[in-house]
Amino acid sequence: MAMVRLCKLIINSNRNKMKKFIVTYHAPKEAMQQTAKPTPEQMAKGMEMWMNWAKKCGSNLLDLGSPLVNGQVIGIDGQIKNSNINLTGYSILQAEDMEQLETLLEGHPHLTWNALCTIEIHELQPMPGM
Repeated sequence: MAMVRLCKLIINSNRNKMKKFIVTYHAPKEAMQQTAKPTPEQMAKGMEMWMNWAKKCGSNLLDLGSPLVNGQVIGIDGQIKNSNINLTGYSILQAEDMEQLETLLEGHPHLTWNALCTIEIHELQPMPGM
């Protein structure tokens, strides 16, 4: 029983050392329009690619995320307008460093969608006192 507790402590300790990253997916409007009404076969193929990538990431994938649509911007004056940033989705990953994260993102299905698709990475910083 003590050995099990020790193993859990080591695993949790190692997880706490991992950095967390939000990975955002960007695509031009043309790509979004091109895939606005996919066939069931196209949807299945796309999901298969995403699930294969998720499997490759294993426990480093904390949140597969989801597609994003209808972005809005709220200005300091409270006015709301449509966003012009072509943000199409997100995922949250953990990795020891940027090098490991780059390895996890190799062959990512988002980059096969359209030649103008991009992925943006931001490291999540811990909040003081949290």
